[in-house]
Amino acid sequence: MNDNNFQGQNYMVNDLAAKAKQEFFPGQVVASHQEGTDFLFRCDNNVQLRIEVITDKVLRFRFATDNGFAPDFSYAFPEGVPSRQAPLFLEFREKTDHFRITTDRLICTVSKEGLRTRVLNRSGLVLMEDDKGFHWEYDYDSGNDIVKMSKQVQSGVCYYGLGDKPDNMNLRGRRFTNWGTDTYGYVKGTDPLYKNIPFYIELQQRLAHGIFFDNSFRANFDFAAERADVTSFWAQGGEMNYYFIYGPSLLEVTQEYTRLTCPPEMPPLWALGYHQCKWSYYPESNVKAIAKGFRDRQIPCDALYLDIDYMDGYRCFTWSPTHFPEPKRMVQELAADGFKTIVIIDPGIKIDPEYSVYTEALANDYFCRRADGPLMKGSVWPGLCNFPDYTRPEVREWWAGLFKGLIQEDGVKGVWNDMNEPAVFEKGTFPDDVRFHYEGHPASHKKAHNVYGMQMARATAAGVKQFSYPNRPFSITRSTYAGGQRYSSAWTGDNIASWEHLWLANIQCQRLSISGFSFVGSDIGGFIDTPDAELYVRWVALGAFHPFFRTHSSGDHGDQEPWSFGEEAAELAKRFIELRYRLLPYMYTTFWQYMQQGTPMLRPLPFLDQNDTETYLRMAEFSLGDHLLICPITQAGVDGRWMYLPRGDWFYYYTDEPKAGGAEVWATAGLDRIPLFVRAGAVIPFYPVQQYVGELVIEEVTLHVYYKAGQQSSVLYDDGGEGYGYLEGHSTTRRFTVVGTDKNVVLQQVIEGDYQPSFTRYQVVLHGLPFGAATFLVDGQSIEMQEVTLETGLKLPGVVVESNFTELVIE
Repeated sequence: MNDNNFQGQNYMVNDLAAKAKQEFFPGQVVASHQEGTDFLFRCDNNVQLRIEVITDKVLRFRFATDNGFAPDFSYAFPEGVPSRQAPLFLEFREKTDHFRITTDRLICTVSKEGLRTRVLNRSGLVLMEDDKGFHWEYDYDSGNDIVKMSKQVQSGVCYYGLGDKPDNMNLRGRRFTNWGTDTYGYVKGTDPLYKNIPFYIELQQRLAHGIFFDNSFRANFDFAAERADVTSFWAQGGEMNYYFIYGPSLLEVTQEYTRLTCPPEMPPLWALGYHQCKWSYYPESNVKAIAKGFRDRQIPCDALYLDIDYMDGYRCFTWSPTHFPEPKRMVQELAADGFKTIVIIDPGIKIDPEYSVYTEALANDYFCRRADGPLMKGSVWPGLCNFPDYTRPEVREWWAGLFKGLIQEDGVKGVWNDMNEPAVFEKGTFPDDVRFHYEGHPASHKKAHNVYGMQMARATAAGVKQFSYPNRPFSITRSTYAGGQRYSSAWTGDNIASWEHLWLANIQCQRLSISGFSFVGSDIGGFIDTPDAELYVRWVALGAFHPFFRTHSSGDHGDQEPWSFGEEAAELAKRFIELRYRLLPYMYTTFWQYMQQGTPMLRPLPFLDQNDTETYLRMAEFSLGDHLLICPITQAGVDGRWMYLPRGDWFYYYTDEPKAGGAEVWATAGLDRIPLFVRAGAVIPFYPVQQYVGELVIEEVTLHVYYKAGQQSSVLYDDGGEGYGYLEGHSTTRRFTVVGTDKNVVLQQVIEGDYQPSFTRYQVVLHGLPFGAATFLVDGQSIEMQEVTLETGLKLPGVVVESNFTELVIE
């Protein structure tokens, strides 16, 4: 062999090895180009940056190395790419050492050396500024670029969001990974967990913006953990592709992100009721006994869940002939008593030549394959399984069709997707070499892992929707990606019956809500181990204010129905569940606001007043919708807690004691209470208690009107809670305004929409009046006051009025 050739080959090998660890950076910009609302910059080393103006407040940054830009596609968006809104104003200028893009709300500069970017508001305040900016290293093992972005940490910054991370609300000083993982019995600080939502919010100098790093590879986020002056995010492949989302309020950032990735449709009203679940309720006699337990004790409940033991040998879409010999009859009998049956479906399909789901998928080549062609095999509950490739449209269509038997024929009302990280016993998940269609953009498991659960939930939701029609679907998922809120509700996974996990449930549900995914809850009481009565009751009290309200537990650890902890605990749990059913119109309206405007249903304290720095590090307090402030008790043996009230005026729900915000207050809360405050001026609609949604024809809605010196608005939305008429405008929005002085209160109502609800009258109950009410005028006509006794024991003035009234004056 020629020595020179040998040395040359050595040099080439060494060069590749060196490149595998070397960081690369963009060079000098040699060309720039504007295409409508897109701006393209190319460097002398062929690195490119494309900035897309999505709206006046949202900018997209896409970087490409020497391979150029890949086809534009992301599962985060319903159409694969974000929808855009033409900017009100757009200007592009070249300066000596940088380029400048200006919209109505933002200024973005791009340096000619290294493509470093800054984003400022129109007042010139720096909101985001690159440190190293975009850089990358070549991964020899996978052939991917490890794409990286680092940014300067602005003064006094706080970080929020990132989905279901079980950690402090403010993420500053911590590092996290997005790689959906089946994490049984996680604890505070465990990372990663089940969900992959690469979106976070930054608050600095009372101004907020968000970063959505739309990359489905394993991704990491460092919030000034390694270096106090640098925050960074990076991924093991794909593009450096992120969105800058301006507020300037925290609430607006979440709204913009949620609208970008698309909120869900309205759920059926019953899905916001109480649900009971266990691994597992079987046989049929046990399920019937649980149902009877609720109805005999008059504890409201809308849904009962069947875990994996309802199946025949854990084969999805089958029923155990031993445990449930006549499933259709059983489901019908439960439905006659108001219970909706929800069943679990996992992605693992048992390898069994006598099993039609398996043989269909095999014949049509619907299963995932390894790199060299063999089917992906892994052990889960049925034993050895193959796994559908949900990133193929035809597989999703096939999967959706499988629900005809369960939903249309047997009458099941909802489906619960589990194990869809995807989880594999003893291995964790699929090997990296498993191949996916990825909507025509072929990918390995490295790219598809974090979207697998979301695409399973998507296929499931399509099937449940198809066969539930004309009723609305309901589904729940454990794993998801950004945008997964379009398809499903979610829960926080396999938690533990501990006070720490009650604390975590509060944080995680708030965090998911501000990350675009509001329809969430936790396993009340804990999935692992058994709570005592006190912990269970406190957890039910918190769960009553979470959008998804479900007790779930492992059969390994005893019973966890409300009556499992003694009669006193059962009665206390019943009261909180009844409160939830009274609040259903408020909860449903809050969901409608989420659907319409992208507003998170659960809002952490900083979202209520980001101008008050006292709120920044607080985590326990949160609002449900516009007007209710909740702070759970998360310690044993206490009869209340200190909590912080946002600025403004508030009333303690149980006593009507007025409190001024902007300060800590003591909330007395024995086991029969959860600290709950109502905003002054609010109008809170209540239904009568039902044992299940639809048990009663609602003829009267109670409006709890809270006094305010000044003006406050509230809203009540109604569309019947079922069907799709609301998509065609068959709904009613009732907008209330309270105007109060020291001598009178005026309640005004404006009705939008032509839907006629079942109720024809309101009982108006007046809270906190500073004067003795003597005169009540409804649209100019005098009516008599009546004293109303509430479930809290309060005796308050009230009147009954027609539901179409325009103005009520109290003097």
